[in-house]
Formats: sequence, C-alpha cells, structure tokens
Amino acid sequence: MMRKAFCVFPMVIVLVFFSSLSFAAGLILYEINSPLTGTASAGWSALAEDASTAFTNPAGMTRLDRSQLLVGAQPLIVTSRFHPSAETTFSGTDGGNAGGVLPSLGGYYVHSFSDRFKMGFSLLSYFGLGLDYGDNWVGRYYVEKSDFLTLALSPSVAYKVNDWLSIGAMFNVLYSMLHSQTAIRNILVEPDGQLKYEDDDFGFGGGFGLLIEPKKGTRFGLTYYSPVHVSFNDAPELNGVGPVLGGVLSRLGLIGRNVGMDFTIPQWIMVSGYQQITDKFAIMGNFGWQDWSQFGDVDISLSVNPETTRSFNNNVEFKDTWHAAIGAQYRVCEPWLLSAGFAYDSSPSTESNRSPDMPFDRNFRYAAGVQYDWSKNLTLGLAYEFIDLGSAGINKEGFLRGNLVGDYSTNNVNVVNLNLIYRF
Repeated sequence: MMRKAFCVFPMVIVLVFFSSLSFAAGLILYEINSPLTGTASAGWSALAEDASTAFTNPAGMTRLDRSQLLVGAQPLIVTSRFHPSAETTFSGTDGGNAGGVLPSLGGYYVHSFSDRFKMGFSLLSYFGLGLDYGDNWVGRYYVEKSDFLTLALSPSVAYKVNDWLSIGAMFNVLYSMLHSQTAIRNILVEPDGQLKYEDDDFGFGGGFGLLIEPKKGTRFGLTYYSPVHVSFNDAPELNGVGPVLGGVLSRLGLIGRNVGMDFTIPQWIMVSGYQQITDKFAIMGNFGWQDWSQFGDVDISLSVNPETTRSFNNNVEFKDTWHAAIGAQYRVCEPWLLSAGFAYDSSPSTESNRSPDMPFDRNFRYAAGVQYDWSKNLTLGLAYEFIDLGSAGINKEGFLRGNLVGDYSTNNVNVVNLNLIYRF
C-alpha cells in the first residue's frame, strides 16, 4: 500500500504543478490571408474564385481557368482585458491587454495541367493564439504567458469528374510550437517561482473536398479536415523554487524529468453554398462543425526514471462547436467587387472549464472587403474583419493555484487583410 501511494503521489504533484501547461491557447482561424476575410468566411467551400480554394476546398481548383498565385498579409490585433471579481483569491494586476499584434502571411498556388486536372500548394497558419498577462497578474498560477503557433504546408490535387462534379484531396504537414510560462506558489517563501515549458513538433493530416455545380451560378461545396496529432516533450525549467518545495520535488525525483503532452488539433467539416442572384449580386453561406472535445482531452506523461514513464489524462471536457456564416458580393462596376459577411461560432467551454489562455466563448465575426481588377491578370484586395470573442467568464477553483473568477471587459480581434492575385 505504501509503495502504491508513493507511486501515485508524484503524479498528484505533476497534476497540480504541470497540468496547467496542458491548456494551450488555440483557435481555428478562418482568416487565412485570402479575400474570404471580406465575407467572414461565408462561401468557404463553395466560392472557389481564387487560389486559396487549394485549402478551403481543393475540388474548387477545377473552376480556375488558368494557373494562379495568391499571396496575402494580415496583422491580427488581439485585445484581451480580464476583469477579476472579488472572489479571486490572489491579489495582483488584471494583466492589462494580454493580446498584441500577431503578424500573419499566407501563400497559395494552383497549377492548371488541363481543364480537368489541377494541383495546388498552400502555406498558411489556420490554428493558434498567443497571450501574455505578465508575471504579477491575479491568475499567474494558471498561466503567465502562452503561445501555441502553427504553420501548415498543404499540397492538393483536384479532378473534374463531369460538368457538375469535382473532387479533391489534400495532405497537411503542420509544424507547431508550444511555449507556456506559469508562476509557482512557493511554500512559506516569497517571491513566486516560475515554470517554463517549450517544445515543437510536426503533425500530419489531410482532407478532401467535393464541389457540386448543378447549374451555372449555383454551387455547393463540402470540405473535411482530419485531426492532426502533435506531441511535445520537454523537461520543464523551474526557476526561483524555494527550499521547501524544491526539496519535495527533488526528493520525489521530479526535477529535470521530461513531461510529455499529446494534443489533437480538431477535425472539422465545412458545408457551403453559393448562389448568383443577378449578374452583379451573389449570396453565400456556411454550416460547419469542429471536434473541440478532442482538443480538450490531453494525455500527459512523466519520465519517472530512464526505464519508467507514468501517464495520466487531463480532460477539460470541451464541447464540440458549430459554425454558421452568411455573406454577399456585389459588382459595383467591372473593376470593383464589394463583399460583406457575418459568422457565428458556438463556445467550446464554460465558466468552470475555461482557461485564461483560451479566453473565448461564442464568436461573432463582422467583415467587409473590396477587390480591384487591375488588369485581366492582376487583382488587388483589401478586407477588414472584427471578431467578438465574448465576455468569456472564468470560474476556476484550485488548491494551490487559488480561485480565479471574472470575465473579459474587452475581448476581440481586429483583422486587416491585404491580398494579391496573379493569373498566369
């Protein structure tokens, strides 16, 4: 019985001190440096008007009459201000604006081998987030700084089966980097210690798409993206740990031991429609699903010694989310195309399981854009989108980390997108 308790106790210590690392800031981004930003992603799988369809629906590449290159740049300006309530245990700052400016670049190329067969390449980031609250905010024992950044390379192919059906597939190579920093509450000693964890990994996935065009001006598209598994493994860096806590961790042999974490970036499905109403006006829409319950189920392992690894599961019980979007395009005159859109995504979390490094609940997106045909080969685009991440209330209870209770008085992302399309 004593031996069993001694084996379990180190895992309890890991759960208390290291499980906070298993919350990783992440958000599936529809803002992929393309003109779709101007419709709030409405028409994602059915629009198929530029090279970004190589990722949004590879089957849509068959609609491009020539080879095409699309490049885009967009800053994501994140503003996230936490407002703690009186029920929060520890004093400190409110963290100020934990957001900042995240630069983003993307590129897409579609090569036309024939009217029926196309090949594409996409380079983009569609998942991630980064936040920094500082080392003296009220929730420092949950997180001080967290970054989960990704970069995807996705080759794709498409084939036009007949006049109304096209099929496509993609392979996804995803590079991911995790960095997390958390304060450690010392026992009878001030100031706080600090726990840092950092690693990167490659994950692999794929997807497929269908595009149905029963008549000219009417299109329906479906895109499926598989889950991508990434594994991080690092010996957490402990700084400023006091003699009492340091002695306990050292006696248990936990200092310098590797901690592994396995994440699953969600699988998701998008179904879209496009309808040309007049020669100048068209509407489009989406319905989608994302498997966030997978992402919230994290496997954590501890290397107790070179021969022994102990594992446990930390499931924060995220919920799957649902997406809907509607948008429109209007051709003012021949060189100018205006767009607008609205989108909604449900929340993956509740107050009790929401973490301050994923401070969002339901999302509303409001967008507008303009494209200008400089010539028959060159199109320039500008789009703006406002993402409302909600008040994201938090009600966390912790034995050593204390209670963290409050919500976000300001919680949004401003996106400004510039894009260029060149046809060969």
